[in-house]
Amino acid sequence: MKRVVTFGEIMLRLQTPGYQRFIQAEQLEMVFGGGEANVAVSLANYGFDASFVTKLPKNPLGDACVAQLRKHNVGTAHIVRGGERMGIYFVEKGASQRASNVVYDRAYSAISAAQAQDFDWDAILKDADWFHFTGITPALSDGCAQLCLDACKAAKAKGVQISCDLNFRKKLWSSEKAGRVMGELMGYVDVVIANEEDAEKVFGIVASGTDITGGTISDEGYKDVCRQLVDKFGVKKVAITLRESISASVNNWAALLYDGKDFYKSGKYNITVIDRVGGGDSFGGGLIYALLSDYTMQDAINFAVAASCLKHTIEGDFNLVSVDEVKSLMKGDGSGRVQR
Repeated sequence: MKRVVTFGEIMLRLQTPGYQRFIQAEQLEMVFGGGEANVAVSLANYGFDASFVTKLPKNPLGDACVAQLRKHNVGTAHIVRGGERMGIYFVEKGASQRASNVVYDRAYSAISAAQAQDFDWDAILKDADWFHFTGITPALSDGCAQLCLDACKAAKAKGVQISCDLNFRKKLWSSEKAGRVMGELMGYVDVVIANEEDAEKVFGIVASGTDITGGTISDEGYKDVCRQLVDKFGVKKVAITLRESISASVNNWAALLYDGKDFYKSGKYNITVIDRVGGGDSFGGGLIYALLSDYTMQDAINFAVAASCLKHTIEGDFNLVSVDEVKSLMKGDGSGRVQR
């Protein structure tokens, strides 16, 4: 069984019921979610030994969060307990031409104040095959950036493969600082995952012939982005998700994978979106699973895109699907017919 370790922040997610606006809602629904935790849940669902590493306050909310991860068979042995609070984010889901809205309340969270002595990376990464983090985690604080660097150095020393989803968040840091910090971390990364904006926002690498707002995506433009990322940082693979936002409710969804030599593009799915939060994380989880399972490059990108397509139909951050369900969609069964 393959062992994957992910590291980052998991937050309390408070969302309005259905598609209500914040100003309408009289109650909020509570779940948990966060980039690296979402990846761990996907991998645990696929049968891997997936562990999530973070720091959570020692209070009932922290207890509930750990219990939720354990419910999905995610390893929690290296979650450190302490600190003042858990980060929170509020979600108002969009529909049609009204965009979704996310409000963060994560300042001074337990993980943002974590220190080097909280984590023994040699022990955490023992027997690991893969380590995953996102650009969200080093954006939380200078201390978290150093923790990511420490983890990457330990993983590299052990021969553990490393992946990073750039996941730029303008509400957390500037493009200038993101480029500086992530540039150093990229020296340790084997697989880079990005969406149609990340490479530009973090490293100033622009895809020609693309208009994100207008929904125009250029394959050739993103092939050039992939080449530049490989040339600049020496990474082994680059995967870029290609989202064409027809509206908040309807997206076209595909992706591109580059192995330093050849390009592989998935098929395109037209998705009626139920919940797009966590969609990119479900892609990352699918890609890691496929690569560690020795899929061909074409099958790997097809699996990752099919997995994330299914996630867009599921409420909450976590992608709660099986390998068989993903493979069924890969084979063309996207009818949505009742399975009896």
